[in-house]
Amino acid sequence: MSIDISQFYQVFFDEAEELLAEMERLLLGVDLAAPDAEDLNAIFRTAHSVKGGASTFGLTDMCDVTHVLESLLDRIRKGEMALTSNHVDAFLAAKDALKMQLDGHRHGKHVDHEVVANVRMALHDLAEGVVPVAPLVAPSYLSAPARVELPTEGAHRYKIELPQVGQREIDALVDELGLMGRISVAPLDGGRTAVIITTLESLDDIIAICSFVLDPDDLKIFEAPALTPEQRLIEAAERKRVEEDQGYGFFGRDDDDAPAAGEPSEDELGYGFFQPIEQIRAAAGIVDSTPEPVTALAVQAQNVVEHLAELALEKKAARKDDKNESSSIRVSVEKVDQLINLIGELVITNAMLEQRSAVLDPILHERLLSSVSQLDRNTRELQEAVMSIRMMPMDFVFSRFPRMVRDLAGKLGKKVDFITNGAATELDKGLIERIVDPLTHLVRNSIDHGVEMPAARIAAGKSEAGRLFLSAGHQGGHIVIEVADDGAGLNREKILAKAAQNGLAVADTMTDAEVWQLIFAPGFSTADTVTDVSGRGVGMDVVKRNITAMGGTVDIRSAAGFGTTISISLPLTLAILDGMSIRSGEEIYILPLSFVVESLQPTPQDVREIAGRGRVLKVRGEYLPMIPLYQMFDIEPVHRDPSDGIVIILETEGKKAALFVDELVGQQQVVVKNLEANYRKVAGISGATIMGDGGVALILDVAALVRSSRQLADDPVVQ
Repeated sequence: MSIDISQFYQVFFDEAEELLAEMERLLLGVDLAAPDAEDLNAIFRTAHSVKGGASTFGLTDMCDVTHVLESLLDRIRKGEMALTSNHVDAFLAAKDALKMQLDGHRHGKHVDHEVVANVRMALHDLAEGVVPVAPLVAPSYLSAPARVELPTEGAHRYKIELPQVGQREIDALVDELGLMGRISVAPLDGGRTAVIITTLESLDDIIAICSFVLDPDDLKIFEAPALTPEQRLIEAAERKRVEEDQGYGFFGRDDDDAPAAGEPSEDELGYGFFQPIEQIRAAAGIVDSTPEPVTALAVQAQNVVEHLAELALEKKAARKDDKNESSSIRVSVEKVDQLINLIGELVITNAMLEQRSAVLDPILHERLLSSVSQLDRNTRELQEAVMSIRMMPMDFVFSRFPRMVRDLAGKLGKKVDFITNGAATELDKGLIERIVDPLTHLVRNSIDHGVEMPAARIAAGKSEAGRLFLSAGHQGGHIVIEVADDGAGLNREKILAKAAQNGLAVADTMTDAEVWQLIFAPGFSTADTVTDVSGRGVGMDVVKRNITAMGGTVDIRSAAGFGTTISISLPLTLAILDGMSIRSGEEIYILPLSFVVESLQPTPQDVREIAGRGRVLKVRGEYLPMIPLYQMFDIEPVHRDPSDGIVIILETEGKKAALFVDELVGQQQVVVKNLEANYRKVAGISGATIMGDGGVALILDVAALVRSSRQLADDPVVQ
């Protein structure tokens, strides 16, 4: 019976992506001075697991990369080679290449085979002890600069053995030859050095360059034939065999990887996973008898035993690292969303039952009302439990930034210590996916504009390395995410000057908070030059717009010389919210409870009419602009005098306003339905919900209502 393994592709893709992310996290956290053995083993296990899965599904291109990567990692973890920054850069580049190949198999995306080949060759060179002049770095999170094309088709590869010369002469020669192609340097016996170059230039040109530094008679040059395009795409192992068969020998022995006479093979050594069986038998005092012919069944059984032993070691190591990790299962997002939708319908049905039972006599129907009350409690608990399934830790977002911070800081010549806090804080999956881009803009801006260059920081009495903080935490029914740095802070004068230049209405009397909000204007940037990192004025306005679309707010705090903190406040979920039912005329609206400060019935003396600005309400010495809901939606109200109705004090984006309605109906949990998908976008409305009587109620967009109120054009009056 045959098994169709294609049904397991999705599981492999998910697991491989998680393993690659874990590999990157471990590589970014490894201590080069004293690498932890467990970390090195964990990095090796991720590469080995990806290789095993790729081999199972016949993804040979990924196997080729992971094989070379695994070999180099094995040497490092055994102590045969010291871990350096060049290794880490090459491993990160290999991770990016594997991710590109994975996306190619998963989504059909383009795979740059030349990049993959370069990564494999760089790993191979490092395994052979060849130190590249320019470390191989694949900055996956940055806008890549124009790539310098290395010679490929028709290129020659030369090994130039130099005599005993000083480091100065070697550096000078490498600098000159580096203009002609790809260069790497390898030490030789007797204090000599070999320079390996892949170039399109002729041998005469290379000798001419060398003659400026050294005597050509002292050089030994080996040349290989040019590679065809087909040969360039062959696996690294095959290319290695072809090169060494030509006899220009700048790698060690090959002979199809056959061991030298008297040297144990890799099979005998156990590939580094477990002790060779001969050593185990000798230690136990077991003497081999006359061997019998080995049957195919015995070979198969031995393979199974070895495979199980390897799996046992991996599982033991995994248990050591994750002793307290609970078991989990993989469930598709579609199933979770379907479950949440059903819970939403249950909440609506429960609201209908409560509304119907509210008219019953509590004495005659005591048991029925008690059952309805119990159902309400169970429904709320079930709803909270199901909603928690969709919640994801912020670590899903935070884990993306260490690599980006490392690459961007290196590109700008800055030193940045990246510190996170609250990675376990949970947020709805829908918001998690939408918050990544805004946070990326903020982190990039903090590194580019906020953190100073090392020399400037030292001159200001600060540490050479700047600090960038990314934190998350719960505050009431919201989650607050903060991006903070200890850089130079925002420049008030520069922002005002740039705003005036862009035609924005500014004044010297503006508060700092108002000045900071100017950076969210479209096309606004204080960068002196346009780079691939920033300077085009695109980013901060997108951040503000995206956060507002999620029902959140953005706040900025800054002090010159001390740094800047940008706070983002978001609701925990967009699926179900606690709302206040209000009535204006014959219409029922839902007001999100998180924006409500208080409700009151004002006296006529507290309401003032201001010419050209409408009415304001005096609340404890502060005059707040009044927003008559009936005017916003052209409704015939029951009351036109605020003293006859109810006023609800709202707060959003640091500003307060008074919403005038006819009456408060009650408070309840509502299921948010997308109005734009089912009808069209309506100004001042963020969604809709189904009430207990089956009717539809619109959910108010508080931020939009406050912004649209023309009374907020000026500051509130304080008496």
